[in-house]
Amino acid sequence: MRFSSVVPLALAAAPAVVSAAGTLGFALGDKKADGSCKYTADYEADFDTLAGLTKVVRGYSASDCNTAQQILPAAKNKGFQVLLGVWPDTDASFAADKAALQAYVPQYEDQVYAITVGSESMYRGTFTGAQLLEKINDIKGAFPNVLVGTADSWNKYADGTGDALVTGGVDLLLINAFAYWQGQDINNASATFFDDVSQAFGHIQSLSGSTDKPKLAVGETGWVTSGGTYGSAVPSAQNAQTFYKQGICGILDWGVDVYYFEAFDEPWKPVSKGDNGEVEDETAWGAYTVNRVPKFDLSC
Repeated sequence: MRFSSVVPLALAAAPAVVSAAGTLGFALGDKKADGSCKYTADYEADFDTLAGLTKVVRGYSASDCNTAQQILPAAKNKGFQVLLGVWPDTDASFAADKAALQAYVPQYEDQVYAITVGSESMYRGTFTGAQLLEKINDIKGAFPNVLVGTADSWNKYADGTGDALVTGGVDLLLINAFAYWQGQDINNASATFFDDVSQAFGHIQSLSGSTDKPKLAVGETGWVTSGGTYGSAVPSAQNAQTFYKQGICGILDWGVDVYYFEAFDEPWKPVSKGDNGEVEDETAWGAYTVNRVPKFDLSC
């Protein structure tokens, strides 16, 4: 998610959260370094690497690369849970993902933590909140015993775009917040991140009148380790570690679940350049290299 407007740096009051520490998870890609699809053995190796930090990962499409078919047996073998994704942007992708879920979720119910329908689709303007709610309810109708929700940019919750999801009874809302894509210096990054989450959580909880319905979590946040600068945001492993220690560990201390974007580098992605001509590397957001080597200290 890229959002260029700079928010106030003053840390907002923390939203109402539980006193226990939050749960750390990771976004996990479905492709190997060369762009070919992962298989069950690849996911098992991923899980072995992540096992010391988490037991939950999230994906984005149940049918792309046969993700549900390949990841759920690995999750069962390694004691993980998976937040599966539905890509609703086209009728074809929605139907394919729904079919994959119908084929494999009943076989692996204990391994399915939740299902998200859409990833930043309101931010991109693909759906209004009401339109997205229809897609979510379609999936919820097929899987009444599974948490079903969506993931979107923090500002689309804070500004009311997603209000229909809150009043419509969606189970789970994931909030994405990247201080990097807001062009923040690393010294301001964690405060910006906390402020983003506070604005989104605060609006949702005020509208719902509840601190636990819908269930809220940070769906994506992180810091890229190489590439060009974005505003005042500078990619480096040191800055990624600083954001991890202050932002990730801090939000966990708030009692908020957070999914770090992402577990492993994805070198198959194309390299892009921004308007300033600097490389905006989409390949190096991993906490680990593509060879599953940690880039920095991941302890809290």
